[in-house]
Amino acid sequence: MSRVAFARIAGALAGVALLGAAQAQDAPQEPFEPAPLTVDDARSALDHALAWLVASQREDGAWGSAVCDSFQFGDVFSVETYYAWQVAASGLACLALLTADETPERRAALDRGLAWLCEGRAPKRGSDWDVDYVWSGLYGTVALVEAADDPRFAGDEDQARLAAGAARYLDILVRNQAPAGGWGYYDDPIYSRRPQWATSFCTALVLPALKRSLERGWLDDPAVLARAQRYVARCAVPEGAYEYSLNPVARINGGEHINRVRGSLGRTQVCNWGLREVGEKKITPERVREGLDAFFEHHAYLDVARLRPIPHEAYYQNAGYFYLFGHAYAAYAINALPADEREPWHAKLRAHLVKVQHADGSAFDFHDMATMTAAGTAYLALALALGMPEA
Repeated sequence: MSRVAFARIAGALAGVALLGAAQAQDAPQEPFEPAPLTVDDARSALDHALAWLVASQREDGAWGSAVCDSFQFGDVFSVETYYAWQVAASGLACLALLTADETPERRAALDRGLAWLCEGRAPKRGSDWDVDYVWSGLYGTVALVEAADDPRFAGDEDQARLAAGAARYLDILVRNQAPAGGWGYYDDPIYSRRPQWATSFCTALVLPALKRSLERGWLDDPAVLARAQRYVARCAVPEGAYEYSLNPVARINGGEHINRVRGSLGRTQVCNWGLREVGEKKITPERVREGLDAFFEHHAYLDVARLRPIPHEAYYQNAGYFYLFGHAYAAYAINALPADEREPWHAKLRAHLVKVQHADGSAFDFHDMATMTAAGTAYLALALALGMPEA
């Protein structure tokens, strides 16, 4: 995270820091392994989450809110950033609906959500240090690529609409790819039109969509993918973790560091999955299994970070917002393994998802903003849907 951005956020959140200060000093408990969850129980939780997404969709087709509806953030971000988060959350909601089984209600919500993504205004950069509109480029691209590959949208009219919408989100990515090859959401001074800072996990999540965009002719420069793939690969450290952001020399100073395995739990799965999907030969099935083994072995470090109000305040600098993100990409990583070994992994993953789901079907892991709740619920639904057996 940018030092300037972190200072601003920390200042804005200082008023709520005491809410969890005492608990933040507590060491993680002994690893708690909830009983694996059956497919039937998971399907019920998935239906509940999707029902919440359908019911919470706005009349215009979007999810969440384009304004600040949480006192924790104050005036840290510009109005444009809240809109960018809404676009990203809406892309995630569409992705969850695309992945799950169709019902008339879900299909209607999906159609409206995709129309909003394709026809709504493209976000702009929030400020000199704030490049959060990259999130809209990432998840706008991922959602529309996924829709274009879905047989339900194979018609010429749908394909043309999806291609035109994706062009705007790909343009955000092309214009904001850092010189080293990745994407991030903040920047460090000296500020420039092309941000200098990037993260491994932002870059990894879009690698497969970039590959498919090239195959479709939506993206005409293969160097964009090549640079991004190399960036994520260079973030790998020998013990199996991935750096938060690339350093010329890997930074693992001190025993409790964000770039150790326990600090990388929310990043390792997306990086392994993204690299494997684009053909990185070093990411073997064994490498994917090792990442998943670490995810469950050290899961208590994600549990203790969830809902912490300040970014990276937990052990190994884990942040609350890595919980649901990390579980969604753990599901993708599981599906990168041979089909006959996936179910035991998904059974373990489901239990850690359902335990954080609220009574109304929703979920969030950081602040309870409308946009973050929409995104969190979409991550939860996506992770559960990816674990459903094929019909």
